[in-house]
Formats: sequence, C-alpha cells, structure tokens
Amino acid sequence: MSINTLGVTALLLASASPLLQASEQSESAGFIEGSKLSVKARNMYMQRDNRASGARQNYGEEWAQGFIGTFQSGFTQGTVGVGIDLIGQYAFKLDTGDGRTGGGTGLLEQDSHGAKQDMSKAGAVLKMRASNTVLKYGTQVMAVPVLATSDSRLLPETVDGFSLTSKEIRNLQLDAGHFTGLTNRNQSSRDSGHMTAVDYLGGVYTFNERLSSSLYYAKTAEHFRKYYVNTRYLLPLGTGQSLKFDFNAYDTQSIGQARSGDLDNRIWSLGGTWTLGAHAFTLAYQKVSGTGDYVYGPDGNAVYNFANSVQYSDFDYENEKSWQARYDLNMAAYGVPGLSFMTRYVKGTDFKSGTGGDLNGNAWERDVEVRYVVQAGVAKDLSFRVRQASYRSSERGGQIDEVRVITEYPLNIF
Repeated sequence: MSINTLGVTALLLASASPLLQASEQSESAGFIEGSKLSVKARNMYMQRDNRASGARQNYGEEWAQGFIGTFQSGFTQGTVGVGIDLIGQYAFKLDTGDGRTGGGTGLLEQDSHGAKQDMSKAGAVLKMRASNTVLKYGTQVMAVPVLATSDSRLLPETVDGFSLTSKEIRNLQLDAGHFTGLTNRNQSSRDSGHMTAVDYLGGVYTFNERLSSSLYYAKTAEHFRKYYVNTRYLLPLGTGQSLKFDFNAYDTQSIGQARSGDLDNRIWSLGGTWTLGAHAFTLAYQKVSGTGDYVYGPDGNAVYNFANSVQYSDFDYENEKSWQARYDLNMAAYGVPGLSFMTRYVKGTDFKSGTGGDLNGNAWERDVEVRYVVQAGVAKDLSFRVRQASYRSSERGGQIDEVRVITEYPLNIF
C-alpha cells in the first residue's frame, strides 16, 4: 500500500471517527484478570412416542446427566491481545435400554450394544483481538444465522474452524468464518458430522434500540449457497405494552456437484408479538416455495430463526404454508417471579407429501411448556423446565407425542 493511499485512509478514518467504537482491546484487563470459568450441570429426560404405523421405532426414552465446562481467558494487554477458550463436556446414562434408546431422543452416544454408559469430548480455541475485532481458531459453539450449532439436547454441538467478529463501526457487527468440522451433540469423535467446508460473511446493523437488520451469505462446498435476511422492529405502545415484528428469509440454491439435490428453495416467516404486561400474544406466518424442502446441512440449528421452528417440527417441507398462534405468561406479575408458561399451536398445509407426492400434505403441532428459575439463595439460577409436544400428520412426519424434562444449574466459579 502506497504512502498516498495510507494518507487517504487515515483521513477517511479520522473524518469517520464519530462512527467508530472505543477500542475494547485498549481496556483489556489481562489474560488472567479477564478470565471466566463456569460449569453448567444439565439433567435431561426425554420420551418420544411415534404412533404412526410402520415407524422405524415407535418408542424412545432416555435419561442422562451432562456437564458442560467452559474456560474463557481474558486477552493479554497491548495492541494485539491473545487468549484461549476451552470447552469440556461429559455425560453419563441414568436410564434407557430394552429397546427404548434412540427413537429420535438423541441424548446418548450409541454403539453396537445401544446407548453407551458415558461420553466425553473437549476442544480449545486460540483467539486474538485488535481494537474491536476478534479472530478465533478452534472448537467453537456458533450462533450466526447461517451457521448455528444445536444445544437442544444434553450436550451442545461444536464446529472446528475460523471465525472473525468485528465491531469497529458503531451499531455494526460484521461476521465471517470458515469451518471444516462438526461434532454432533450425542457423539464424541471429532467431525462425527462429516462436515463439508462452510464459508460465511455477513453482519447486523442496529439502526436504533427499536430497529435492526441482518444480511448473510454462506457457501457449503459442493452442496449449496444461502442468503439470509432479517429485520426486527419493536414498537412501544405505552406502559407495559409493545408490538414486536420479526421477519426472516433464506434463499438456498444448489451449486457444484449439487450433492444435496436440485435445490432452488426459499423460505420466509413473519411474526408479530403483542406484549401486554405479563401476557404476550404471537401470530406468525411462514411459507416455503421453489424446489425441495429447506435443507439444513451443517447449519442445522440456523432454523431457530424461523417463526414456526418449534419443538418437534420446523414446518419447512416443499411448498408448505403454516400459521402459528402462541401465548406466553410471566407469573412474576402475580407474585411468583421465575415462573413462566407458554403454549402454541401451528398448522401446516399444502406441502409435498413425499418423493413424487402431491402437494396435499397437512400437519399440526401443539406445544406446552412450564419453566421455573430459582430467584435467590444457594440454588439461585437453578431452572426446571417441562416441555410437551404433540405432532400429527398422516402424509409426512409421523404422529408424535413427546415430553422433555430439563434441569439446569449454572455455576460461575470465577
């Protein structure tokens, strides 16, 4: 880069300085001083009953205990800070067997004899920070819209590769990454998910405290490319009242060898939530168009962005249209802080009922959830959650009744 170019760049940065964030690295506390160590104990019981005739396995039931330990160092001081992150996971079986293991529960690692007695896995990250930009390499838990690891069972998934997060410009977060390995949530061997390389680039811009938008691009080698767009808007309506709107859309198209099939798929959803004191009422609509179902690939949990991605189904079959009605209640307003309740109903129609099938598929799902979080004392932040789902479709997806009971206790050691 020439001296003249450097001078012009410096001038532009100086003129844009009101838009730049103060440097986080300049305020680094140090490698040890900024460190955090925590352990999350998670106990989970899951039962799934598939009532559809001809199901591969009609009943699954597993109960297990898991521990997720994370260490996050601070960054060394100086212009470029260096640090490490560590994650260790361990789980052991409490009860299953006699034909009950598997069946979609997916809590425990399997071998030729069924569920293993226990499993463990670990990973490390080397990280560097300059100003407000952080580069990481290693085993990571991700939550970007085009690459999100699943944490919906006992232990979370992890991916291996590079990630870059930059917050140099006020209100703008830029993300980029290159990942080549995926370790499934119930498997201990590295890259058990046989991940094909994924590259992504995108960002989130927050216009103000009410409005934000996101745009991302991702490519899964020899499979497909994806675009993602999101807009969220919050409209205050007065004391204890608000309206929140959330729009999400993905566009997926096969590339290269098209190993995921001939895809030209779009899915979008729009949800609106009216909050009135302790009550929240949500209505949402979701639509799939183009060729093929929505395909997850290694970005499995990215589906959490869809309005109608619920406990069992994601309502994302080819051509599927779905509506949701949901109600949430926060019992703090009635003298029971920490206790909450949720129920929802989703109806899907007009989806392709299978390979070569007609567009006449119909399905519905009903979910109920109760959660309590201890508010004070020795057991502060201990949470109990019961989730029940019923899904019915005569054309595709099965006839499912499912129960999950989850207890979590996060312990911050330092």
